[in-house]
Amino acid sequence: VVIGHVDSGKSTTTGHLIYQCGGIDKRTIEKFEKEAAELGKGSFKYAWVLDKLKAERERGITIDIALWKFETPRYYVTVIDAPGHRDFIKNMITGTS
Repeated sequence: VVIGHVDSGKSTTTGHLIYQCGGIDKRTIEKFEKEAAELGKGSFKYAWVLDKLKAERERGITIDIALWKFETPRYYVTVIDAPGHRDFIKNMITGTS
């Protein structure tokens, strides 16, 4: 579970980790990069691996928890990205339980 203050880079770091570990392909990241750039949020390409809601992408914050599963040659990994904004603490608590 990834928890931290709002705008601390939780989704971006987690999305980048998923990409670096082979959990998502380069083509998808390039698609996110293009779409993010069109909204003036080019640096959000990795965050969009987990931030799927339109409101999340437009506002640049995680609103609801996101779960991602992938495998490496040695491990099965499950990542839960939780919102950091105080308005969405309930969603964070739900995601961690």
